[in-house]
Amino acid sequence: MAGGDIENRGGGAKRNSNSFNDSSGGSYISSSTYMIDDTEPQWTSWLVPVFLVANVAVFVVVMYVNNCPKHKLVGKCVARFLGRFSFEPLRENPLFGPSSSTLKKLGALEWTKVVINHQGWRLITCIWLHAGVIHLLANMLSLIFIGIRLEQQFGFVRIGILYLVSGFGGSVLSSLFIRNNISVGASGALFGLLGAMLSELITNWTIYTNKASALLTLVVIIVINLAIGILPHVDNFTHIGGFLTGFLLRFILLPRPQLGWLEHGNIQVRTGLKSKYKPHQYVLWVASIVLLVVGLAIALVVLFREEDGNEYCTWCHYLSCVPTSRWDCNQNN
Repeated sequence: MAGGDIENRGGGAKRNSNSFNDSSGGSYISSSTYMIDDTEPQWTSWLVPVFLVANVAVFVVVMYVNNCPKHKLVGKCVARFLGRFSFEPLRENPLFGPSSSTLKKLGALEWTKVVINHQGWRLITCIWLHAGVIHLLANMLSLIFIGIRLEQQFGFVRIGILYLVSGFGGSVLSSLFIRNNISVGASGALFGLLGAMLSELITNWTIYTNKASALLTLVVIIVINLAIGILPHVDNFTHIGGFLTGFLLRFILLPRPQLGWLEHGNIQVRTGLKSKYKPHQYVLWVASIVLLVVGLAIALVVLFREEDGNEYCTWCHYLSCVPTSRWDCNQNN
């Protein structure tokens, strides 16, 4: 389903500083189209299921803290039979979730709190919060389809780092360009996994089956989700930041040894190869480290100097919202 991953920077009907931006984007490639034509061992996927359980648990805690009946007339809460776990009125949160004030309290991404109040931890905590049940389901389905396959291929350590750092990269870019709304959701992390999948597929083209269909599916999914990001209240900067971070991290964390280089315990069987990796892989490894470290460092310096990214890139706001006669984008920045 395209559009499931909507990183919420304004999901409610109101357009004000209390709205939240849904950074989810939705439809992702199935692992069935992403098969490897080799015999390398598979890891058991356990970290991705743990991430899923953690996200669900955090959402339950958020709804417990939200306690809609306490600050709303009981009749106005949705699914009030759930008691303190009932949802905010749909006109305030159409995704069946908590209020924006609760999300702020528990760690949503908000420029003022990150920069002025020096709460940099929000760049990470926002990844674990979701604006509602719909938002949570879309992101968790995406995580299952993408994450399990990648963890089986590359192991939990590398995929865990990829997920978290991509989420952080998406949060940083979002904070640089969007100030007036809060943001929650795992979209930056999920787009990082997509970016890693794309660079992996391109650079190791020969070892995959169903190459053309996998590449076409992946590109279409990325384009659709980025296109959804130009709608109001959708934080495309989180998508883009996560995607670029994941694309670069793949060259750092997920290089594949040359064909013919096998490892059995501590014994390496070499078939005329002097190096485990090809020369261009080392070049990409160094270049990716430099680009990633320098890029994040510059972005963080600009962010905490309280500078607006839109001043450096006057057209970049169109990447997250394109104004039309049916809506305006002023409240998205």
